[in-house]
Amino acid sequence: MINSPGKVKLTVPNGENKVLLHSCCAPCSGSLMESFACSKIDFTIFFYNPNIHPKEEYEIRKNENIRFARKMNIPFIDADYDRGNWFKRAKGMEWEPERGKRCSMCFDMRFERAALFSAENGFKVFTSSLGISRWKDMVQITQSGMRAASRYPGLVYWTYNWRKNGGSQRMYEISKEEQFYQQEYCGCVYSLRDTNLWRLKNGRKSVEKGTKFYGAHRPAE
Repeated sequence: MINSPGKVKLTVPNGENKVLLHSCCAPCSGSLMESFACSKIDFTIFFYNPNIHPKEEYEIRKNENIRFARKMNIPFIDADYDRGNWFKRAKGMEWEPERGKRCSMCFDMRFERAALFSAENGFKVFTSSLGISRWKDMVQITQSGMRAASRYPGLVYWTYNWRKNGGSQRMYEISKEEQFYQQEYCGCVYSLRDTNLWRLKNGRKSVEKGTKFYGAHRPAE
């Protein structure tokens, strides 16, 4: 699967070679995982995404990521699904737009946990696959990552733009090669609500969870 020819060799900040990669999902992290492996970076996947709703959707996305990590023989940290805490922090922001205050809160929450795990487990650099999506605000994500890292002396959030050097294109290529589950909304209950409202307004069917895959419908395992 590793497509090494033509890959840009990545250099981890501060001369480090060990990275904690916060992953939001398999499609977004696939390109990063491939690039890290090609660059011989020692990395671990950290899956902490209590925003994903409902639990059924969360499990599908997490298991896709686990499947790919196992295929690449990459360590995978399955963190807590403390959605109760997420809803408490989201209170009062239920109608914030995409890329608004609620998204900043969501990034902060996830990155704070990734930064804590990094500090407690010897990682001096962490980063996230969130920024590779064109639907996300790269500046918003970077600022959140840097805020989280600033809590711990010596910890760095790697601000690399994962979209460049063909990263975004490779994300879709890997997703099709692996026939990853294709989620149709960002993840939280409010993005699901807003996606379905938009679909209703435009005469489209509501989101059907767990049925759509990149490239083809992957056979049941």
